[in-house]
Amino acid sequence: MKFILGTKENMTEYFAEDGKVVPVTVVSAGPTVVTQVKTKTTDGYNAVQVGFGVKNPKNQSKAIKGHLKDLGSFRYLREFRTESEPECKVGDKFNIADLFKIGDKLQVSSISKGKGFQGVVKRHGFSGGPRTHGQKHSEREPGSIGGGLRTHVPRGMRMAGRMGGDRITQKNLQVVFIDAENNTMLVKGAIAGKKGTLIELMTK
Repeated sequence: MKFILGTKENMTEYFAEDGKVVPVTVVSAGPTVVTQVKTKTTDGYNAVQVGFGVKNPKNQSKAIKGHLKDLGSFRYLREFRTESEPECKVGDKFNIADLFKIGDKLQVSSISKGKGFQGVVKRHGFSGGPRTHGQKHSEREPGSIGGGLRTHVPRGMRMAGRMGGDRITQKNLQVVFIDAENNTMLVKGAIAGKKGTLIELMTK
């Protein structure tokens, strides 16, 4: 299992060798530093904690400073579980070119864009009420939410509410191009989130 942390930059298009245009997302990833290695014998499960990005040391708590020691001051700390005992050790660095190659299939996790409080038409794709036959203000209303014999709103009823800001995991995204010098790569397709969103990339 290979993994790295990165940030979403922007979307663009890439011309493949056969001349086809491929929509891609530019990802700036690495280098990531191993900050902790967990094993079944010591922690009850196998995992690797890595740090990514730069953070002002004065904005870090004493607990984090004590945990990281002289490894650096990282903006993000994330943990990846592994099936077997990790072979890496604290202080190891990972770069894109060390882990991935063109054609690899990735599993990408990120936080989608927040869209605020939205109605049922935008949030759930409702069609709304009819525009004629005496209707006046019900074009985008949800309709009945549980009348009749019910005395309460059923659990799971689709209604208006906060939309977006969810953790999205996308599988089978393909690496199209790798720029080892600038620690960037092109991933085929769209990745959830805005520019600068933290992205977790992994492959088995």
